[in-house]
Amino acid sequence: MAQEKRDAAERAHLCMGLLAHVDAGKTTLSESILYLTGVIRKLGRVDHQDVFLDTDSMEKARGITIFSKQAELKIAGPDSKEGPALPVSLLDTPGHVDFSAETERTLSVLDYCILVISGADGVQGHTLTLWRLLERYEVPTFLFINKMDQPGTDREALLAELKKKLNDGCIDFGAPEKELEENLAVYDESMMEQFLNGEPLRKKDIARLIASRQVFPCYFGSALKVFGVQELLDGFYQYTLDPVYPASFGAKVYKITHDARGQRLTHMKITGGRLRAREDLDTGEGTEKVNQILIESGAGSTQADEVGAGQVCMVTGLTKTYAGQGLGVEPEAARPVLEPVLNYAVRMLPDGTGHIADAHTMLLKFKELEEENPQLHMLWDEEVKEIHIQLMGEIEIDVLKNRIYERYGVPVSFDTGRLIYKETIAAPVEGVGHFEPLRHYAEVHLLLEPGPRGSGLQFNLACSEDELAKNWQRLILTHLKEKQHRGVLTGSAITDMRISLIGGRAHIKHTEGGDFRQATYRAVRQGLKKARSILLEPIYDFRLEIPAENVGRALADVQKLHGEVLEQENDGEGAVLLGKAPVFTFREYQKEVAAYTRGNGHLSCTLSGYAPCHNTEEVLAEFAYDSEEDLANPTGSVFCAHGAGFLVIG
Repeated sequence: MAQEKRDAAERAHLCMGLLAHVDAGKTTLSESILYLTGVIRKLGRVDHQDVFLDTDSMEKARGITIFSKQAELKIAGPDSKEGPALPVSLLDTPGHVDFSAETERTLSVLDYCILVISGADGVQGHTLTLWRLLERYEVPTFLFINKMDQPGTDREALLAELKKKLNDGCIDFGAPEKELEENLAVYDESMMEQFLNGEPLRKKDIARLIASRQVFPCYFGSALKVFGVQELLDGFYQYTLDPVYPASFGAKVYKITHDARGQRLTHMKITGGRLRAREDLDTGEGTEKVNQILIESGAGSTQADEVGAGQVCMVTGLTKTYAGQGLGVEPEAARPVLEPVLNYAVRMLPDGTGHIADAHTMLLKFKELEEENPQLHMLWDEEVKEIHIQLMGEIEIDVLKNRIYERYGVPVSFDTGRLIYKETIAAPVEGVGHFEPLRHYAEVHLLLEPGPRGSGLQFNLACSEDELAKNWQRLILTHLKEKQHRGVLTGSAITDMRISLIGGRAHIKHTEGGDFRQATYRAVRQGLKKARSILLEPIYDFRLEIPAENVGRALADVQKLHGEVLEQENDGEGAVLLGKAPVFTFREYQKEVAAYTRGNGHLSCTLSGYAPCHNTEEVLAEFAYDSEEDLANPTGSVFCAHGAGFLVIG
């Protein structure tokens, strides 16, 4: 990020996010910020259900943020000589872990973030997850340590904890000026030279350290009492850099929603040029017209004729956009880190008249919900005729039940969640799919290779155009990407593979697009049947803090639960164990920790990815999956002889 040279009468529009562990006081801080910047005249309270940004009925009832919300404000400089006001789009995100996927989607459009820490609780489990996400998305971060009005809060102890658990660059910006400058100077040689020469440090140099994530300003206060919040805003104004954007149009789509009338809204940040209402926009699958541009603020919105780089807006009229999409010069977003690890079957319940909705019919309507939250991964299980959906936890289940009933008038329930497994392969293998019923023809040769853990699925074209025309190759690539391919061990999704098209054939007269779909699917499946498949299970990164006398018990437990301690820190009074463990064995371990440490131990777990399953045979027996009986994912190829098609397995 670099400082842009611009007219002194304006500053670039910044997008600022608010993140926190649940109950740290993030929503209360947003109210204080909106109050101090003149957006609202009266402070609302979560317990009074009247805060500006929690507009949904479920948010008011539960007292938590469920959906990311936007407010437009301007931050004035602390001194009239500082220059023009800073225009900001404030994005308030959910704090509860069940809605962390919504938070992650928002991170991709942030210029800066304010991470709220509870002074009464310190760094909590989900705080560490958020910190890792901020690192991954390279978002410069300010910290507001809240609830400092509560008894027992210790500023120095909290700062030491932030340095230890988050980053040594966490610096108290409320310290005396000389002390602050001394702490900052160690991060830059030229600044150290200025400090030693008795020269004051320049604000733009401090801002550069923050923008490059070398330094993380910490402000202490109480959002409820509006104490320390103005200092935070002053710091944000003085120590942020204006980003430079290209002249060519670009935008990041980070969310899809539907308004009360069912109108589809595409939420995006403009990352280059300008977007105008009524203009045509290439969405990757053709051109669509931008009907309206809306600027959201709380429960309302205002219409705009155009928006420029840095602004966040909602657009109507687009039907083919999706979360994570890059438009114009903006590239596609990175694959999300956070994914659900539990799979549920959706059951249709009788409504007030005793009628039960048809599940297959409702699936088409529910796809609207999947647009809004792509992590739901809705699937139709043809064998048992039911919808399967992936969720983060119990609170998300309750929220989804309410949304389905409010939007579609259909009561539903969810069965007991089952862990989501994945499958990969141990070594390269070639898969061939041949589809040749009467007057149809297509053949596809694929190379399936194992990829690094966490790499997902990568697709590649490595086929000569002399062998297969480019248009057929592109079509095969589309068919590879359009479906969640199932493994042959449990029918779980495959991952961590590179699939390359290495050959294929078409008929000059008889080949149609659908023929290559069949051949492609069968080639993937045939390759998987030949390969040595590996079952993968979700894995936690854990941090276990325990008294010294419980270390032996903890080490034995981790081993018994098929985990691994990667790092151990001892300070005489207690220990911190860092490691990895299966989600399956560690889901209930917090209760044991609380029991054997008499409440003095603390376990925090964050999903780190997938690894080879610790109890493969047991899981295979539970699934009892027969790949040959999965008619929706056939293995064999279809050939033609004597005017009729016949199936060849293997």
